[in-house]
Amino acid sequence: MSKITAAITGVGGYVPDFVLTNEILETMVDTNDEWITTRTGIKERRLLKEDGVGTSFMAQRAALDLLAKTGTDPKDIDMVLLATATPDMPVAATAAFVASEIGATNAFSYDLQAACSSFLYGMSTAARYIESGRYKKVLLIGADKMSSIIDYTDRATCIIFGDGAGAVLFEPNEEGLGLQDEVLRSDGHGREFLRIEAGGSIMPPSVETIANSKHYVYQDGKTVFKFAVSNMADVSAQIMERNGLTHDDVNWLVPHQANKRIIDATAKRMGLEKEKVMMNIHRYGNTTSATLPLLLFDYEKQLKKGDQLVFAAFGGGFTWGAIYLTWAYDGQ
Repeated sequence: MSKITAAITGVGGYVPDFVLTNEILETMVDTNDEWITTRTGIKERRLLKEDGVGTSFMAQRAALDLLAKTGTDPKDIDMVLLATATPDMPVAATAAFVASEIGATNAFSYDLQAACSSFLYGMSTAARYIESGRYKKVLLIGADKMSSIIDYTDRATCIIFGDGAGAVLFEPNEEGLGLQDEVLRSDGHGREFLRIEAGGSIMPPSVETIANSKHYVYQDGKTVFKFAVSNMADVSAQIMERNGLTHDDVNWLVPHQANKRIIDATAKRMGLEKEKVMMNIHRYGNTTSATLPLLLFDYEKQLKKGDQLVFAAFGGGFTWGAIYLTWAYDGQ
């Protein structure tokens, strides 16, 4: 019997209609298009503006897009895993609600939170369930409504983040395609540099925390940038070396879209030319858990069966890692 590997067999995506451009941001905070573009590579980002909807709204649409494209019956899905840093509400798993809304009534579901590395960690988790032989279809969604936790008077963060969702379907493969290897890391001391101070068990919500704007994302940009550049590049190079891959072997780098300079540094360390680097940060900004699947969504038509992909991400916590995956189908 052939070894079971976990392959991605379908991709879906969704981004909101409203476009927040750099020019609009110029009217909101003390910044300008040139400053944002040269430091981040971002030109615009999408925001979910509809009232009364959250991360689940986008996650459902990405999932439904995938189901329609692949012709998958939602009742055949065994598991729905939602990678997100912005669940609809505390306690109740947003994944469970998404599964019910899309008709995946036979699936069990839960959320996974590792900041910008959530989807990367989710790939590892989904693969383990498939490789066990017990589960045949695992739907992994990365979705975040970052606009719900961003202070739009703070130019250090409001220029970076956007909203969006992407989804992939993992299924068993007996050709050796799919997830091949992973290097996943974390360092809890990094939580001081990228965090939301209030709203958790240490500092529950109060009138004071709201008045002092402690429910928004805080980022020490210089420190996060330094750690992200070194760690994303290190694990990407490590996974290539461990699997005997040269820059010629790697068809695509699929990097977290936090900052174009971080992406460029990672590609340089791997020896990859820019044509092999997936990039859409200029269109969406940093959508946190959604960046990696949205890259696959945008580049799906260019992917070919057997392509060798390296995924890399870095996020708050700190969390980071790289995954080596062989693509399982020709893009339509």
